[in-house]
Amino acid sequence: MPDRDIIFIVEDKESMAEMLKQTLESSGFGTIIAKDGAEAIDTISNERFDLVLTDLKLPKKDGIEVLKRIKEEHPIVPVIVMTAFGTIETAVEAMKLGASDFITKPFDTDHLILLINRALETQKLYRENILLRESFPATIDMPAIIGKSSQVEEVIKKIQKVAPGKTTVLILGESGTGKELFARAVHLLSPRKDYPFVPINCAAIPHELIESELFGHEKGAFTGADSRKMGKFELADRGTIFLDEVSELDISLQAKLLRVLQEGEIERVGSVKQLKVDIRIIAASNRKIDEAVGENRFREDLYYRLSVFPVVIPPLRDRKEDIPSLVEFFLDKYCAELNRKKKTVSKKAMDIIIAYSWKGNVRELENAIERAIILCDGREILPEHIILSPPKHSGTDMSGLPMDGSLEDAAKEALRIAETMRIRKALESVRWNKTKASEMLGVSYKTLLTKIKEYRLELDT
Repeated sequence: MPDRDIIFIVEDKESMAEMLKQTLESSGFGTIIAKDGAEAIDTISNERFDLVLTDLKLPKKDGIEVLKRIKEEHPIVPVIVMTAFGTIETAVEAMKLGASDFITKPFDTDHLILLINRALETQKLYRENILLRESFPATIDMPAIIGKSSQVEEVIKKIQKVAPGKTTVLILGESGTGKELFARAVHLLSPRKDYPFVPINCAAIPHELIESELFGHEKGAFTGADSRKMGKFELADRGTIFLDEVSELDISLQAKLLRVLQEGEIERVGSVKQLKVDIRIIAASNRKIDEAVGENRFREDLYYRLSVFPVVIPPLRDRKEDIPSLVEFFLDKYCAELNRKKKTVSKKAMDIIIAYSWKGNVRELENAIERAIILCDGREILPEHIILSPPKHSGTDMSGLPMDGSLEDAAKEALRIAETMRIRKALESVRWNKTKASEMLGVSYKTLLTKIKEYRLELDT
C-alpha cells in the first residue's frame, strides 16, 4: 500500500520543528526533517516526499535556495514557505519562484493543515491533467468484467487476493482478452485507487522515444529536448503503471525497469541523479516471456521480478458460456452509443456467434456486435448481420478447428469450414454463376445466397 503523504519540514528551530512534526503526524502525514538549508538540499536528492514546508530564514542555505533546488529536481512537488511577520516581500519572491503558498508565523495549525491539503490536491489534479492531455483515460468506476465461467471466477479471485498489496502482477493472455481491463481492476481494488493508473503499450512507442516516455528527460539531453519532461513513472507516483506487451521492451531498457522494481528509483535521460518513486507495476504480454528469456531477448532476473504473481486470462473459445453475457453487454453499450432501439439476437445468429473460434477474443466479439447493430434495421439481429472473418482453408485443412471445448463445438466449426470450402469450390468451378452453383450443391438459390453472406464468400479479384 502507498505510504502516507510525506511532508518534508525544513526548520532550524528544534522546538518549532518538533511541534510541526507532532501536528502533521497526528493529522495522518509522515514527516522528514532537515535543520538547515544545506541538509535540506542533500535530502532532496536522497529522499521521497510529497510536499515541502520550509522556513525562509535558514542557516547555511536560505529557503529561497532550497526552493530553487526543489523546483529543479521535483517541479510538481508543492512548497509552502513559512515566513516571519514583516518579511512578506520575500514570501512574494518565493511565490514567483514556484512556491505553492506561504504562511506567516505565528500561525494556526488548523490553517496550516488546510493549506497542505489544498496544495496536495492541486498537485494531484495537475498530475492527472498532464496524463489526460496525453490521452490516458481516467477510469472512475470499476471496469465491467463480464463472465460467470469458472475460469473468469478464478481470475477474479486471484485479483481480489493480490490487489491490496504492492506485489508485481504479470497478466498473460492472447490479444483481445482484456488484459488492461483486469489490470485496472487490480488498481481500483487497491489502496492506490485514488492515484493515477497509467497504461503504456511498450510495442506502440518508437524505440527512440520510449526511454524518454517512461523515465523523462532533462533539458538538452538530446536534439529536440528543449525543456525538462517528466516521464510516466514520475507522473504515476503513488499509483500504478501498466506495461502492456512488456516483452517488446528493448533489452537496453530492461535494466532500468529492473532498478525501479528493486530500488524504487528512476533516472531521467541526461541526468545522473536517482529519483525515488512509489510505483506498483503490472505487466502484460500476449507472448510467452519465458521463451524470450531462452532466446536472450528478455532478462531472466527481470522476468522473475515481474512474474511474482502471474495471472492467465483464458481465451474466449475456452469460456464460451460467457459469450451470451458479453453479447448482451455489448448490445446495451452500442445501442446506447449509436442511439438505436434495444435489439435482440436470433437463435441462429447466437449459434453462429457461439460456434465461432474468436481468435481476436473479446475485442473481436465487441467489434462484431457493434457492426451487427449498424447493419440491422429491425429489432432482431439475424445471421446475415453477423459478419465474421473465417480463415481461408485449402484442401482438407482443419487447422482452424478448436482443439478443446465440447464435441458439439468442434462439429459446428467443422461444418462451417466444410461448407465454406465446398461452396467456394462450386462457385469457382462455374465462374461464380450462383444459379449453376446452387444446382450443383443441391440447394435453393436463396439458401446459397444466405450461405454466401453468412460465410462472407467473395469473388477473389
